[in-house]
Amino acid sequence: MHPTMTPHSPAEQPPANPGNPTDTPTRPDPAPAAPTRTVALTRTVAVSSLLGLIVLSLAWELWLAPLRPGGSWLALKALPLCIPLAGLLKHRMYTYRWLSLMIWLYFTEGVVRAWSDKPPGNWLALLEVALCVVLFAACAAHVRLRLAQGKVLAAAAEAQQPKQG
Repeated sequence: MHPTMTPHSPAEQPPANPGNPTDTPTRPDPAPAAPTRTVALTRTVAVSSLLGLIVLSLAWELWLAPLRPGGSWLALKALPLCIPLAGLLKHRMYTYRWLSLMIWLYFTEGVVRAWSDKPPGNWLALLEVALCVVLFAACAAHVRLRLAQGKVLAAAAEAQQPKQG
């Protein structure tokens, strides 16, 4: 039984919610569980590697090894990386899922430029590839751990529900 719930005899059942189609008594929703250390770690790694990719993209194309002297418009490739940052900070699992797919575009760019650019551009491209792999692994692990945690919480909540019979 949930700690905020009190036992009721059938005669003392709380009134049913009129908008509830099953006409069952309403109960307070349990508070969301705090993330485990591993989930928090995967979130930290994902946010850190995403921030690293944003900084690398800007520094690479503006100062370190731009395609044209004085910087290039290719620095705008950092803008799409800024979009998922808000979702990661708000713990939105959907963001982790689509980011793990989008990051392969940056991985591909890094592989191509690591093969075709001259130093220091090829070293920066290899760093981009490494950050992409770390970000993908962190996103995949985060989604997997959160889904597993959700299953455990659902099973615990189901076990706490009184048996209807």
